Amino acid sequence: MKKNLLFVYLLFSIIINSNAQNLSKNALGLRLGNNDGFGAEISYQRALSSSNRAEIDLGWQNSNNVSVIKLTGLYQWIWQIDNGLNWYAGAGAGIISWSNSNNIPKDSGVLFNAAGTIGLEYSFNDTPIHISLDLRPELYFATGGYRNSNFGNQLALGVRYKFD
Repeated sequence: MKKNLLFVYLLFSIIINSNAQNLSKNALGLRLGNNDGFGAEISYQRALSSSNRAEIDLGWQNSNNVSVIKLTGLYQWIWQIDNGLNWYAGAGAGIISWSNSNNIPKDSGVLFNAAGTIGLEYSFNDTPIHISLDLRPELYFATGGYRNSNFGNQLALGVRYKFD
């Protein structure tokens, strides 16, 4: 019985340690993508543990005379694929302020969204840079003016500087 418990303990320890990440404590950079127009976001990531982090993005988009300012917060889980290569998934929420200069009178509003994220990232060993490619599906809690539907997808490329 003791041998079985020791074996289970060792196996469990190996599995946990093989999935442990060397996440940088902080990362700051840009996230460039599209969702009803090209947009750029200032992106900040903060490690919460060896396999979890928080991400906050503040961005701007412009499409068909509609300007959008967007703030999104996400909680992410990270899993290692290979040395420097990870995949991650997460969920969060955001607030969006939009303005349409096509309409007379000018139309504007605020809406909220729920967001998910799934992506791949690579951290370079010789530089403090990491790059990511992710898909962020979003569910909007208001329509009209800026949004014609309650759902949107955003595919984005991120480049961040890692620091502690």
